[in-house]
Amino acid sequence: MAKSDLTQLDGHVMDVSAGGVYKIQLENKDIKVSAKLCGKMRRYNIQVVVGDRVTVGFSPKDLTTGLIIYRYR
Repeated sequence: MAKSDLTQLDGHVMDVSAGGVYKIQLENKDIKVSAKLCGKMRRYNIQVVVGDRVTVGFSPKDLTTGLIIYRYR
């Protein structure tokens, strides 16, 4: 699936679990979702820690899990 096909929402990292799963609280709603790092963030070793503001991409078919596609500075 292309990056442009994903629904993108902003949020904050609330928790880091084992296996590289992050708990994200979305900004526009009080919803917590789980997300993993996208492939390029893993490839270039981008570190994401608790409290970071991130952009999460969701597939149109599954809005409960997503991919972290951008970390704001």
